[in-house]
Amino acid sequence: MNQIPTSRCDTPLPRKGIFRILICRPNHRLGNTILLTPLISELERHYKGAEIDVISEGGIAKEVFASFFSVQNVYCLPKRGFKHPFPFLRLLRRVRGTQYDLVIDPCVGSGFSRALTRLLRGTYKLGFSDKPNRAGLTHAAPIDVAGQHMARRPVNLLRWALALESTQPDSAPMLDIRLTDAELANGRRAIIQLLSESRQTTSPPVVGVFANATGDKRYPMPWWQEFIDAFKLLCPTASILELIPMHGRSMLGAEWPAYYSSDIRRMGAVMAGVDLMITADCGVMHLAVASRTATIGMFCVTDESVYAPYGQGNCPLRTPGLTARQAACRVVETYARLLGREAGPPVHARLDALSLRQTLAP
Repeated sequence: MNQIPTSRCDTPLPRKGIFRILICRPNHRLGNTILLTPLISELERHYKGAEIDVISEGGIAKEVFASFFSVQNVYCLPKRGFKHPFPFLRLLRRVRGTQYDLVIDPCVGSGFSRALTRLLRGTYKLGFSDKPNRAGLTHAAPIDVAGQHMARRPVNLLRWALALESTQPDSAPMLDIRLTDAELANGRRAIIQLLSESRQTTSPPVVGVFANATGDKRYPMPWWQEFIDAFKLLCPTASILELIPMHGRSMLGAEWPAYYSSDIRRMGAVMAGVDLMITADCGVMHLAVASRTATIGMFCVTDESVYAPYGQGNCPLRTPGLTARQAACRVVETYARLLGREAGPPVHARLDALSLRQTLAP
């Protein structure tokens, strides 16, 4: 459960006179970048008319924030910047040339982010620290203000600095990459073409599957095959669409129609056009949520209280101790109405009956 901030700022940030804001989050990962979008929504709410710059790493942030009217500059440091010192220092010098009204370090425990925050020029500097005298910040929030969920931490930080009354933990803005109407239309068009060619129906439910993740978060192909076999038995009218990872290879044996793009926003637009996204815990899970489609994220090693997809229609599923078949039953139980399942016997009992009937069929 996300914690509600337990302390208040003694000298709150001013509500007026802050127009130039910098968010310092030098990280190249897709998920960590998307998890900043609630902070930007919160800044827009309290500082209407302000201009926001972002320091990131790599090129993903420029795609994520491409349609954000309030975001002016996205400064993308080179990955492993110390191996590319000249471009790194040139960009840093350019950012340092701006005097910001507010610089925000939204991270808990990132030495690199804090070092950059110290270096850059800001009238007010905001971040987390239990040692305010050594933090290089004008507003150092106690770490217990952060709470559990990674997307809510920066929102809690800003609300603490503004001395807002404690609010419900689920009141943070949603993840949102703000897909345009044109992007959404193109995504729907791509789905229609893919499903038509595979002789699947474009009528609901259309279920997207992203079967990749890093390291131990990845489920093996046999697990996914068992999962989808069980899912299709329970939801035979569902159309399956695979979203292909950045490396450009199917994780499901190329059995289902699939969409690939190296462009983050195009991937999001296609996911926005499905009725349900099923994915392991990864950056694409956050992209699906930020594309405003119902998303279930499966967690086998990481802490879902920190990274779970939140908001209406989204939920985590812990899979340790579950077979792929049992996980499929849980998904169908959770999204019974969306998947068009009628009330009746428990899902696992129906799956047993369907499996037996399939086995006995000539």
